[in-house]
Amino acid sequence: MLFRSICKLFNTSRLSAYQLYSTKSLISSFHSFDELEAKIVQDNRDPTTPVTPILNQWVQDGGSITHEKIRYLIACLCRRRCYTHALELSEWMRESEKYDLTTGDIAEHLKLLSIVRGLEQTENFYQDIPNSRMKFKINVALAECYAEHKSLEKAEALMKKIRKIYPMTSPMRYNKMLKLYTQLGKYEKLDSLMQEMMEKDIRDPGTYTILLNAYVVAADIQGIDKLLIRMEVDPIATVRWHTYAIAANGYLKGGNVEKALSALKKSEQLALGNPVAYLSILTIYAGIGNKDEVYRIWGKCKLSKRFYNQGHFLMLRSLVKLGDIVGAEKIMEEWESNYKVFDTRISHPMIHIYCKLGMLDKAEAYMKSVLDSGKQLHAAEHDCADNNMEKAVQAINTVPSAERTSWTNKPFVFGFWLNLWST
Repeated sequence: MLFRSICKLFNTSRLSAYQLYSTKSLISSFHSFDELEAKIVQDNRDPTTPVTPILNQWVQDGGSITHEKIRYLIACLCRRRCYTHALELSEWMRESEKYDLTTGDIAEHLKLLSIVRGLEQTENFYQDIPNSRMKFKINVALAECYAEHKSLEKAEALMKKIRKIYPMTSPMRYNKMLKLYTQLGKYEKLDSLMQEMMEKDIRDPGTYTILLNAYVVAADIQGIDKLLIRMEVDPIATVRWHTYAIAANGYLKGGNVEKALSALKKSEQLALGNPVAYLSILTIYAGIGNKDEVYRIWGKCKLSKRFYNQGHFLMLRSLVKLGDIVGAEKIMEEWESNYKVFDTRISHPMIHIYCKLGMLDKAEAYMKSVLDSGKQLHAAEHDCADNNMEKAVQAINTVPSAERTSWTNKPFVFGFWLNLWST
């Protein structure tokens, strides 16, 4: 019920935003490619509003758009998860006679079709590709589409076909296959592929990273152990602080706290004063439930002036996970007395734990103090009554429609408040 209410709310705001935009305002003249990029790549753009009229106007006004620039715009849109518009530009490029599409362009188009329109249209497009253009990368792209859509039988059949047609002679091809098997959950295939690479003397540091992440996902403690031993003696492998941090997560997932702690010690030795490393290690200690180590690593983090807001946010979240509300309040006070730039995210963990524990008076008092000081909070935080879904929706309704529309393109904002009332 809540979800339907929210969807209705956002759909209404999107309609309003769409009505305010006219095609004329979208295709006004530009003076530089940067202006064109800003007009096309917008966080708040409604996916039903086409972007090709903007591009066509640019060309009509005498602007040039090279192959590299159109690919750049597509990549920017993909990074922002604006896949509908990315596909629109990809189709515009494909239909233009000006551009000689590369194998990479075709593979990217397949992936975008899969995301936006589903497997049927993706397969239809694939079948229309001439044999002369059919390359390894395109077949792998389709296999990735199958894997994303959980069409495991089709993915495996295509992977067998790929291995028969294309000789496995480069690390890139092996790495692609390793990633695909990981996506499919076929972890038993990883060791045989790695053994095959060793027999052919094909080695690549990226392969180790792919395998380590796969073993962590599978919580394969034995696999992690063997891989770390191999990496530690192989000069081509890159063993850094995050190698052991990733391994620690895998050990923890597999239920072996002792090995996780050992890996964290090795990670810390390689951190060399890196605050990003320390914050990562700190959050893993919080996952283990080791409050003493969380505070010890926090002491190291504070020696660095970098990542001040991010550091306090992660520390607060860790203490909330540990249930240390007194410690969290002290960290909050420390941040409030020293911050240079106010960050609304910092309040999220405190409000979350207050609401979760039913300490609504404290939550309200804290939010009031923030507002009284002239700062702002997201409207959804203004009501965290005990699972009061109706008030949550009402709170969102007080946010200006433009801001609400932007939330739909920023799942981490939308997800936070939804999680706040559902946990």
